[in-house]
This record gives sequence, C-alpha cells and structure tokens, in this order.
Amino acid sequence: MILIVGCANKNNETMKKKAIIPVRSIDKISKSLVDSLGETSKFRIEKGVAQVANLWQESDGTVDDFENFCKTYFVADTVELDKLYSRLERNFEAINGLLHQVDVKLKEPVQMTDIESSPMDLLFAGYDVTAHLKEDFYNNKIAFITALNFPFYTLEEKTELGKNWTNKQWAYARMGDQFTERIPALIVQEVSRTLSDADNYISNYNIFMGNLLNEQGKTLFPDEMKLISHWGLRDELKSNYADTLNGVKKQEMIYTVMKRIIDQTIPSQVINSAEFTWNPISNQVFQNGNEVSATPEDDVRYETLLKNFRVMKAVDAYSPNFPNAISRNFDQTMEIPVEDVKQLFKTLLSSPQVKQVAKLIQNRLGRDLRPFDIWYNGFKARGTISEDELTKITSAKYPNPKAFENDLVNILVKLGWNADKAQEIASLVQVDPSTGAGHAWGAVMRGDKARLRTRIGEKGMDYKGYNIAVHEFGHNVEQTITLNDVDYWMLNGVPNNAFTEAVAFMFQKRDLELLGFKNANPDADAYLALDNFWASYEIMGVALVDIAVWEWMYANPKATPAQLKEAVITEAKKVWNEYYAGILGDKDEPILSIYSHMIDYPLYLSYYPIGHLISFQVEQAMKGKNMADEMQRMYTQGRIVPQLWMKNAVGTEISTEPLLRAVDDALKSLQ
Repeated sequence: MILIVGCANKNNETMKKKAIIPVRSIDKISKSLVDSLGETSKFRIEKGVAQVANLWQESDGTVDDFENFCKTYFVADTVELDKLYSRLERNFEAINGLLHQVDVKLKEPVQMTDIESSPMDLLFAGYDVTAHLKEDFYNNKIAFITALNFPFYTLEEKTELGKNWTNKQWAYARMGDQFTERIPALIVQEVSRTLSDADNYISNYNIFMGNLLNEQGKTLFPDEMKLISHWGLRDELKSNYADTLNGVKKQEMIYTVMKRIIDQTIPSQVINSAEFTWNPISNQVFQNGNEVSATPEDDVRYETLLKNFRVMKAVDAYSPNFPNAISRNFDQTMEIPVEDVKQLFKTLLSSPQVKQVAKLIQNRLGRDLRPFDIWYNGFKARGTISEDELTKITSAKYPNPKAFENDLVNILVKLGWNADKAQEIASLVQVDPSTGAGHAWGAVMRGDKARLRTRIGEKGMDYKGYNIAVHEFGHNVEQTITLNDVDYWMLNGVPNNAFTEAVAFMFQKRDLELLGFKNANPDADAYLALDNFWASYEIMGVALVDIAVWEWMYANPKATPAQLKEAVITEAKKVWNEYYAGILGDKDEPILSIYSHMIDYPLYLSYYPIGHLISFQVEQAMKGKNMADEMQRMYTQGRIVPQLWMKNAVGTEISTEPLLRAVDDALKSLQ
C-alpha cells in the first residue's frame, strides 16, 4: 500500500509533466473549428477541446496529433452526433453490463452462504474486471472521441442549465461525465481489492450472543443467536424495547459490546467464534468454564479504514475536477456539495424539536434516556409487538431464499402494482443467501437481473432478516425501474444513492402491512413523522462523524491505525457533545462511530439521512395516491441532478422543513 501511494505521488508529478498541450494550441484548434463549423458549435468545441487537452498525455501523440485528432473527430452535424451518441450508449451498455455479470459471478463465493469459499475466491472477488477498460478506451481514442463531442458540465452548470434540458440533452451531459479522469489500472485494481477486503472483514464480524455473560455469569440471549456488527446488534437492541422484563439489561449489554468494538478492546477470540464465552463488562474470556487470556483485536478496524483512505487518496492525482475523495463523493457522485450536506444535517440536529421529541420518548419509557435510545423504535408499529412472534411468522413464510423470491410478485401487488407490472419487475430480481447482513445489487444492462442478498438461518428468515430483506427489495425495485423504464441508458439510475435509500425506507416501513398487520391507528401520520425524525436525528450525527474522520485523515495522511482510532473516537465525542449530550445521557459517548458502513463503504453514511428526508417528502406527496403509480412517475425521470429531480417529483428541493413542520403537528396531535 505504501508503495502504491508512493507511486501515485510520483505519477502526480509525471502527470503534470505530461500535460503537453499548450494553451495556444487549445485556442488555435478551437478557433479553427469555430471558423469552419460556425458559432452554433462554439460552446461544444471550446468545452470538448479543453477537456481532451486536459486528458491528453505524451503517449497519445504530439501536439500536431492532438490538433489533427480534434479536426478529424469533432462532430458538428446534429444527426451525426445523435448517431454517435446511440452507438456509444449501445456499446457502453453491452460492455459494462456483461462485465458486471462477470463481477457478480466472481463475488458469489464470498458473498453467498451456499457456495464454499476459499482464499483464492477472495483474490477473485477483489479483482476488478473493468480496471483496464478506461485505460484501453484512452489508448484506442474512444474516450477522447466521447470527451470531444459530449462536454463535461460542472455541478453548477448542470444545476443552472439543466432546468431547461430535454431528456436527450441530459443523456448527452451524462455521456460527458464518462471520461473526466484518467486513473491507472493498477490503482483501479487496488481500490477494488481494498474495498473487497474491507467488505469481507465486516461481513464476517459476528458476535455469538448466546455466549455473552453478565456479571452473574448468566446469559441473556438465545444460544443460537449470531449477530453481525453493527446492523444485527443495533436491530437486536431495537427489538428489546418490547421486552419489559429484561429489555434494558440486554440493551446495556449490547451497548457495552459496541463500545468494545469501537475502542478495539474486544477480544479477537470472540469475533465470529462460538468457542469462547465472554463477559463484555469485565472483558473476561472463558473456554470450557476456565478463564483464558483475552487478546484485543489490536486496531484491525482502523487499519481497514486507513487502507480505504490510502487507496482513495491514491486516486487524487488523476482526478483534476474532483481532487479528493470527499469531493468525488459529494460533488461528483452525490451532486450535493459537502458543506450543503453538513448544513442540512445541522439544521435538524440543532432544532428545538429534538428536545421535545426526546421528552416524549422519556415519558413513554418512564425513565431517563440513555445513549442507546438513539435507536428508540417505539414510533413504529412493531415497537410494541414481540419480535419472537414476528419471527414465527416470517420463518414459516420464508424458510429459504427461494420462498422469499416466489413472494415478490405478491409483495408488489400489495404495494399497489398491477399484476402484470409486478410480474415484470419481480422476474428481474434474484434472491440469494448472504454471508453479510444483506444488500441489493442492481443490474447494469437492461433485461439483466438485480440481486437481493439476504441472510436466512437454518430455521428460516427471522424478523430482523425479513425487515432488511424488504428494505433491500425496495432497492431492487428502484434499480429495475430506473434501468428498464427510462428513455436513455445513460440516464439509468437515480441522482444519487439517497434516492434509492428513500425507496428502501418506504418499503421497509410497510413490512408489517405486508405480513397482514393493518395499522388502524388514527395517529399513524404523527408517528410516521416522529419515526422519520428520530431516525434522521440518529444517522445525521453519524454522517457528520464520517465526514469529519475523512477530513481528519486528509489532514493527517501519515497517521497510524492507533492514531486514527483515537481520532475517530474524538470526532464521535465532539459530535455527541454538541448535539446529543444532555438529551441522551452524559458527555463523551463514542457510540456514533460504531457503524460498519464507516469501515467498508467509504463516505456512504450521508446518503441515509438524506434518504430519510427524501422518503418523507415523497411519502407526503404520495398521500391519497397509488404508491406504485407515483413511484413510476417519479423514478422514471432519469439520473438528473438531485434538487431538480426533487422539484419535479414533489415540488420542492430536499429540505428538513417539511419534516420539522410535521413533527410540530405530530407533537400537538399526541398531546
């Protein structure tokens, strides 16, 4: 890793030397093309020539070669340009779609439970079959032809100009996003391998709950319970609000386990192993009733995060438009500037509604709030239903992945799709058994299947797994609609992942309804607002920690895993002290840094709170309407910029204001 980062730094200098096209040549060829083709092509000419010059390297040819290339391959005629676009789109879909199928196949042994995995499979899973693709496209000039004819627009330009664009113009703009950087295949492969290793680390981070001992040496959890961190631990903690006898004791134990994971004092012997029993409070480990020496995990968690940072930083030198991982995540991928995201979160976190809702929760629980009450789920219908009873239903209904797959059509019909459309969507989703908590993996080529990976035990799907599976199916439905029902393949997908999280949340909220539980509560709207608000309050702080940690790593690129651990805990405590202390307990709680996403999905956490806001605004817009019809209307706009998508869908940009107003109304209603 040090070698690769060192190479990246050297290559940065090399890259500067290889920027061989002088400004006078750019001006010369641009003027020549405008003079011969006319002023109507001026904007595209100047944009395209500058973009190609920015990417052109010594190995691509001389300055004369560059000038001849621009003269030869710039397409001014609109009919011919449309033909060029269609040919590029068709071939990019075929190449990317088929390579995606290869990637899915290679990762099956490490992501699915019904295929025996070996160390060799880890190497294949970390191999990026697309690593050399863009490099090849630069070498054969396909990348340059694309960049020359389809200009790259900045986020500001897309936001301003895109208001008046047709779908075709948006598709052209997305074609212009294809070649804005030139990352060496070596680094692309290293990114893939590093993220695959991180995913494997997290996917196998299980705690055997039946082996946890309290101070009296007793167990509180079922013998067979195995929970992945953090998802499984968090969901088990949530479920225990319905346990009036031992619920708080169980929650306290889970919280202690989480803190052991955060500070890495968790014994390595108890991770993904049923061989030892463990008292997380005293941190004693026992084997066959005898205490054995506990070996801390030794900062593996933070070493994994640091590897992610280093490999992402190695990309910086080759990304002139988005010069660091934070910019690439927010400006390029999310298309919402990071400072706007921070401000959005802080608006809700510092709102007076936080203390008001916290007071309501405190009254409902009949005790002072604790740090783990950040996961209070009493505003959901299932918050008062025994999870054991729900598991009896789900395990009988879904004994294996195929049973869940066979029910996808029924689920869609219950949510409002007609039978034919439900069959069409469900036929493009495949359900697989997952080693991890579960995930959705959309197809890339139209007509291909999306994958729903979900965890199902030997006794069938428990309620936790079902709740996650419904969430992931929401992703699959969005992925299928936005790939197969949009006008142009270049517009497939959503503006960013927050929009797919919004659909997943909408599905997940209806999980009990899908099991036949009807919510006849007259205060249902009030509870929906409060539930969304508290979930946003929880995850917005987590996202701020995630951003702060990446800012810290960029400020301290030579940090050790131990130093990073202290920094993560410090940043978590800072955010806690500003927005949570005094509401959910004392100062200096580290719990905001437990999230596994921080380790295996770099900078992804911000998509969840934005997804909550989008979900709420979309739900409000859907009131009194058919959910399926509204989803088809909203989610076939194509991948335009987020705020324009929202205006078209619900009439306003992404904002906390609708949710805050609804919380005010909810509090009045419940009082």
